[in-house]
Amino acid sequence: MTTTTQVTGEAVSARGDLIGRFGPRLNEIGLLAAIVLLYVVLGSTAAGFLSLDNQLGLLRNAAMIGIAAWGVTLVIVAGEIDISIGPAVAFASVIVAKGATEWNLGVGGAIVLTLVMGVLWGALAGWLRARFNVPSFITTLGLWSVLGGLALYMTDALPVPLPESAVFDVLGGSILGVPTAALVMLVLFAVFAYVSRYTAYGRSVFATGGNAAAARLAGINVSRVRIALFATTGLLAAITGVLMAARLGSGNGGAAAGLEFDVIAAVVIGGTALAGGRGSLGGTFLGVIFITVIANGLVLLGVNSFFQDVVRGLIIVAAVLVNVIISRRESAHRLT
Repeated sequence: MTTTTQVTGEAVSARGDLIGRFGPRLNEIGLLAAIVLLYVVLGSTAAGFLSLDNQLGLLRNAAMIGIAAWGVTLVIVAGEIDISIGPAVAFASVIVAKGATEWNLGVGGAIVLTLVMGVLWGALAGWLRARFNVPSFITTLGLWSVLGGLALYMTDALPVPLPESAVFDVLGGSILGVPTAALVMLVLFAVFAYVSRYTAYGRSVFATGGNAAAARLAGINVSRVRIALFATTGLLAAITGVLMAARLGSGNGGAAAGLEFDVIAAVVIGGTALAGGRGSLGGTFLGVIFITVIANGLVLLGVNSFFQDVVRGLIIVAAVLVNVIISRRESAHRLT
């Protein structure tokens, strides 16, 4: 009995040491392993998956999720949520298209107007949350409906063609063979990773998500942090909308449908706690790649388009379940 107890105790201790050493990174390690496994399986079963063109396409598709996901990561870390991403991206694509054509603002003026409006509608959602304590789910749900409705109303649900422009050609194309959208995604990832990890603002976001009341007592302006967070997601949605319009050659009020769910799924799969206070941009990056690879693989395997949502949903739930289990074990280890 003593020997059995000793062996069991040593096993528990070893597991505790493993969680203690790698706990904060276990989710990222598991995601990386899952992505490698996906590449092995899809590379051997899906024709063309490993081709250069497909991999560049993967990067381009990842950018449509990733750019917005960087901002949403910080929003969720702060204990909030933003579900307006899809309609916001579509509305931004319409604004840049109309600004460059019907409103005679020129390409540069249309892009600037779109980015400014993105900041404003995001800041409005943040202000409603901060000033009146309206739950962020409700404020962004309202924004989801307003922006989506406006995008379709302004276009009669028809695409708005972009004018011929070298700027749009670059934004919708590639630089040195790499999709411009992917380069923008990577640059913004570096910026947001630095901000979240090494700046006072980043620490304020984590403190707000961990305990907003305590953060307020510590001198953090929680209202300002919340407004800045939603203004940032509005800006990132606008950037995504401009890039999407350049890629498609038009603004489209019906585009980006459901994008918000992919973004939130990538963030949560990446290890960010929906309750706030915990998360990382590195984990979100892996979550974006994971979501994008699954979607691409299902298409190449010829899975029925309706059944693709079923498969993706099951995989996402399984990945989040693993995340929850790891988080609970980390919490149990910290308590012991």
